[in-house]
Amino acid sequence: MKLQQLRFLVEVVDNNLNVTTASERLFTSQPGVSKQIRLLEEELGVTIFERVGKRFTGLTPAGLAVAERARRVLLEAENLRRVSAEFSDEAAGTLTVATTHTQARYVLPRIVAEFTRQFPRVRLAIRAGNPLQVAELLQRGEAELGLATESLTASASLVSLPAYSWTHKIIVPEGHPLLAEPSLSLQALVKYPIVTYDPAFSGRTKVDEVFARAQLTPNLILTAVDSDVIKTYVGMGLGVGILAGLAFDAERDRGLVALDAGHLFGVQVTRVALRRGVLPRRFTSAFLELLSPQLTPAAVAAASREGGEHNYSI
Repeated sequence: MKLQQLRFLVEVVDNNLNVTTASERLFTSQPGVSKQIRLLEEELGVTIFERVGKRFTGLTPAGLAVAERARRVLLEAENLRRVSAEFSDEAAGTLTVATTHTQARYVLPRIVAEFTRQFPRVRLAIRAGNPLQVAELLQRGEAELGLATESLTASASLVSLPAYSWTHKIIVPEGHPLLAEPSLSLQALVKYPIVTYDPAFSGRTKVDEVFARAQLTPNLILTAVDSDVIKTYVGMGLGVGILAGLAFDAERDRGLVALDAGHLFGVQVTRVALRRGVLPRRFTSAFLELLSPQLTPAAVAAASREGGEHNYSI
């Protein structure tokens, strides 16, 4: 049995049993992947994949058990390499962080600046995507850390912990009639066109739930994945913006006025996630503590052993 065979097996499973896609991601040939999986089945004496002709259609019960254990073996092999790297040079390497635009644009710059000062020989790579893509990058091992407000608690293969909390803000151009309202309410908001996030981003699900509970239907004239796009169109007078509060800066965003909407949409929590069982490197632990002082190596290790979603006061 070879690690390569286990890697081929897991890659096929992670790509919805598509051997062609798996082979492309592994930079090898489709027949080579199929051959190694067949040799693994012969060595183990079990059928891992259900087949129709040459096409994989599912995992057998034995295949489910083999795939689960193959992931563990590959994870421990990765941890062994990490231990070796730590002892040979614990201040060099690559840290890949998957996150959304809002976190990358408004939260990470300060952290990245301090991190690169502490670890000048670590190459930091930031992969931007929507929350589902962030989770997928983690699950495939293409990122070591993930940072998002949604989608990081759904997979048993990931451990997620709260990093920091924030609230939404309502943004309008200076002189907007909403500023003359006696109080900021949902009823006042629905009088105007709304510009806010795409449903997958930045607490949008919570915003929709709040309007639905109040039996109000906002006029969503434009949605975007980018906070800067929302501010641009609000500044043009297209509508009232519902924005992550951490994306607004009064000095930078001149001409716009922000009203706190925490009493309307509640407190949002951005979470950090990593693969369950992965041993964080020293510089990874340092990055986590820069995100939140409560993300100590002990806290992360305990959460990783237990798995799943973890919460504490932030």
